[in-house]
Parts: sequence; C-alpha cells; structure tokens
Amino acid sequence: KNEGSRAERPAAAGQARERASERASGRADAQGQRQQPVSRMPKNKGKGGKNRRRGKNEGEEKRELIFKEDGQEYAQVIRMLGNGRLEAMCFDGSKRLCHIRGKMRKKVWVAAGDIILVGLRDYQDAKADVILKYNPDEARNLKAYKEIPDTAKINEGAINDEDEGEEECAFTFDEI
Repeated sequence: KNEGSRAERPAAAGQARERASERASGRADAQGQRQQPVSRMPKNKGKGGKNRRRGKNEGEEKRELIFKEDGQEYAQVIRMLGNGRLEAMCFDGSKRLCHIRGKMRKKVWVAAGDIILVGLRDYQDAKADVILKYNPDEARNLKAYKEIPDTAKINEGAINDEDEGEEECAFTFDEI
C-alpha cells in the first residue's frame, strides 16, 4: 500500500506545480480551472455593408439607349397598384395592367409618370410585363428619335385620363 501512494505523490506534486504556474501566468482562474482562450472577432476589411451598397446608383450613369423590338411597346405609368403591379397607358393606344419583373423589384423604383418598356403577352392583350424603366434623359431621346409621340409628358407625375379639367366643389363657400 505504501509503495503505491509514493508513486502517486510525485505526479500529484507535479500537477500542483502546473496549476500554480497556470494561475501565475493567467491561464487559470482562482479555483484552478483552465480558462478557454479568448476568441477575438475578425477585423472588418470591407468598406461598409448593405446600406453603403444601397446608397449609390453608380451602375446607371451611362447606358446605351434600348429601342423596342417585336412584342414590346413603350408605355407611361398611370398609377401604381402595389404588389409589383401598375397600370400603364401604352403608346399603341391601349391601357394595360403591367407586372414588374423580379429583377427590377426593389432595385429600380418605378413611379407614376415614368416612361417604361413593356413586353406584350401573346395570350393576354390586357396584361404586360415591365422590362425596362427609362430615365428622363433617355425618354427625351426617345421623343427626339420619334419613338414615342410628342404628346407624351415626361416627368409630369401621375396622368389623369378620366378628368382633364379642374374638379368642381359640391358646395359653395360664403365670404366672411
């Protein structure tokens, strides 16, 4: 029995010395438990996140003017309907319900009065898909090239086809 305990003593003494040195070096806490190494967050090497990318539209400075092809038509947005849809008056004379394609959603903001290029559907004449939105300079160029009629108003906001005149009030105001 004595010999076995002697063999264990040097190992126990060695462990005690190791714990004391760990405490002195800061690798162990007061109870002698080993601490986990402190993990550090990696340094950011980029130049900003999502908001930086969202803020600048550098890709749309100068692009080649795209003309309509077969199965496409120029249109002007009458009103936004929500859910990626809008009502547009095509320059061939028909009013169509248009759907903004997924590539344009949340990247290209379409508003009432904008000039757009729509793809016509073979099976539904009353519906179309928005392919491209022209900026005001491109729309003026299309007007100069006689692609869209001169009567088209660029940068005018919402278009009212139903009532062109001023609305009359249903009651009269008395002067005080």
